Amino acid sequence: MDKPTLLAVDDDIDVLQAVARDLRGRYGRDHRIVRATSGQEALEILEELSKRGAPVALILSDQRMPGMDGVSFLSRTKDTCPRAKRVLLTAYADTDAAIAAINRSQVHYYLTKPWDPPEERLFPVLDDMLEDWRAGYRPGYGGVRVVGDRWSARCHLIRDFLARNQVPYQFLDVETSDEARALLGQGEPPRLPLVLLPGREQLQDPEVAEIADHIGLDTTVSEDFYDLAIVGGGPGGLAAAVYGGSEGLSTILIEREAPGGQAGTSSRIENYLGFPSGLSGADLARRAVAQARRFGVEILTPLEATNLRVDGPYKHLTLSDGSQVACHLVMLAMGVSWKLLPAEGAERLTGSGVYYGAAMTEALHVRGKTVYMVGAGNSAGQAAMFFKDYADKVVLLVRGGSLEAKMSQYLVSRIEATDNIEVQVGTEVVACRGDAHLEELDLRSAVDGSVTSVPAEYLFAFLGAAPHTEWLDGLVACDDRGFILTGGDLDPDVHLRDWPLERSPYMLETSVPGVFACGDARHDSVKRVASAVGEGSVSVSFMHQILAEL
Repeated sequence: MDKPTLLAVDDDIDVLQAVARDLRGRYGRDHRIVRATSGQEALEILEELSKRGAPVALILSDQRMPGMDGVSFLSRTKDTCPRAKRVLLTAYADTDAAIAAINRSQVHYYLTKPWDPPEERLFPVLDDMLEDWRAGYRPGYGGVRVVGDRWSARCHLIRDFLARNQVPYQFLDVETSDEARALLGQGEPPRLPLVLLPGREQLQDPEVAEIADHIGLDTTVSEDFYDLAIVGGGPGGLAAAVYGGSEGLSTILIEREAPGGQAGTSSRIENYLGFPSGLSGADLARRAVAQARRFGVEILTPLEATNLRVDGPYKHLTLSDGSQVACHLVMLAMGVSWKLLPAEGAERLTGSGVYYGAAMTEALHVRGKTVYMVGAGNSAGQAAMFFKDYADKVVLLVRGGSLEAKMSQYLVSRIEATDNIEVQVGTEVVACRGDAHLEELDLRSAVDGSVTSVPAEYLFAFLGAAPHTEWLDGLVACDDRGFILTGGDLDPDVHLRDWPLERSPYMLETSVPGVFACGDARHDSVKRVASAVGEGSVSVSFMHQILAEL
């Protein structure tokens, strides 16, 4: 397999040689460095690399080139090398053009000339770009392979688990893959889905916990006692882990599915501070996990907390495998899950055409199809913008009268400007029909109550949210919907009658001393990634005060 290619493009030979020199010095050992003196020459090189199946990791292009400027060139590379990272090299006067290119999703980043010293002004940006590219790179050989039916709910569950845990895998569909049929034709047919591991080991219709054990995910508690145990690996939980670990607390994080939580399924987060071209939820989760592990945080997945017991200053969490975690402090950051679609047949077809969240593992299967989405929030809008690059058409079904009520304006504007996204307001799904998979939807109009049937193979639902707090069994005070009450939301006469301390609960502390909550599971929280990160990080300062008291 070829080394990943880094392509530098500039019509100024001296500048091109300088760029190539810096790239070769930093990345030449593991990458192939290729040069081109024009956009047209570069396109021909990329076409040849594409025919050979050679991976292209990054394209660095100057903006001011005769015949075809950098923005136009990078825009055209999107079809040939859709996964390559695209960086524009500009003069200071061209920054407006660079920002416009980022807004149109043609450029991931821009750098101004000169970039000396490269150790400060070039390499940190490119390191970040290449790390992102490697996280999504699927070499197509070796590693984990999943054999199954693309309409199988079990197969979808396994593929989604691997993808969300950043485990590269290859999917072999029994309907279309000759390799899959050849594997199944050898001896007694195995139970599907079949997971093929490096070293030729096979797992037939495995549970995700069994897969986790075989691929090296941590599933076992390693210490007898921790300062801080975090339940839930969404943005809030990961922020608490990073700040707890960096400030010297022995910290463990327990996540039932995959780090990133609901935000981890987001196809693109564009308003998160410091990322002008946006980043996917998977990218954010990967970065945060690496950061937490760097500070010694132990991350267990897939494990779920099933019980919390308080014994004075000590807390004891029981996990789904029967093991226990003892600690001084607990952060409840379980987040929320999408509400089930209240439509006939939706539950039966879940994972077989009906999906909750973006389910980006299905993106490659929707080519040439019309995709339906239900919801009016940012998650639905981001998913629509993601799938419009794969599907022929995306239809966004909104029960209310407009998108503006729940969706950020930047997303509303982009959806309105996208030709292959159609918004149907005043519409709800009342039935999902099909035998082995989704085949048809019944849509009801809020205007006249009429019901229309439409052919459909893919429906993605983004409806409301329900907190994962039932396992707490009333130990901490919650509102009538199950969201956790903290700080000033706790009524002294109702929720704090058994509060044992002279001080009042800290901000983000629950009705149980030393037990905190953050993110979407908390009552009246702001449903934004940045706010969850802020809550998770701020809470650590209060935890230090509690430990000092102990």
